[in-house]
Amino acid sequence: MAAIADDEYRTIEAPAEALFKDRSSKFFAHAFPVTSAGEAMERVEELRKRYYDATHHCYAYRLGPDGALYRANDDGEPSGTAGRPILGQLLSAGVTDCLIVVVRYFGGTKLGVPGLINAYRESASGALEAARIVTKTVDTIFEVVFPYVSMNDVMKVVKEEQPRIVSQVFDNLCTMVMAVRRGCADRLAAKLEHAEGVRAERKE
Repeated sequence: MAAIADDEYRTIEAPAEALFKDRSSKFFAHAFPVTSAGEAMERVEELRKRYYDATHHCYAYRLGPDGALYRANDDGEPSGTAGRPILGQLLSAGVTDCLIVVVRYFGGTKLGVPGLINAYRESASGALEAARIVTKTVDTIFEVVFPYVSMNDVMKVVKEEQPRIVSQVFDNLCTMVMAVRRGCADRLAAKLEHAEGVRAERKE
C-alpha cells in the first residue's frame, strides 16, 4: 500500500457487496461510505429491516480522516468473533469514513470461534475488494470577504492556488467560501492577506 500525505485519507467511493459461504451459513457483506455515526446506524437499521429474518447483523465502522472514531459490534456472536475481524479489515485496507455490515444466516452447523473469525474477516475483505477505494483530501474552509474592486486580486490567487469554490456572492461587498487541502492552507491564507481589503477567515 502506497503511503499517502497527512492531509489525505482513503475511503470507498460507493456501496459494495459480497457474499461468503461456510458450511451452509451465508454471510452477506455490505460496505458503505459514511461520514457520521448516525449515518452508519441508519444503514445498519436499513439492513436489519431488509434482512429481518437473519441470525446476526454484525458491523464495524471508522470515521474521520485519521479513523480515530470507530466501533465494532458482534450482535450476539461470541465476543470478538465478528465486529473486530470486520474492523481489522478496515484497518488493513487503510480506509475510513466507511461502514461494513455482515449479515449472517445460520446454516445449522456451528463454525466455532476460529471459523467465525475467518468468516467475518473474509466477508468484510470481499466487500472491500468489490469497492472502489479512492483518496480524498482533508480540506480547510475559508470565508473570504472583499470589496468588489479587489475582485481581480482575489481571482488571481484562486487561479494560482486552485481552491474549490463552495459558494460565492458578488456585490459591493463580495463573499466567497473556498476549500483547499490542509497542506496548502497557509500559503493560500498568506496570498489572500496580501490582497488589499481582503479578509480571510478559517472556518475549519
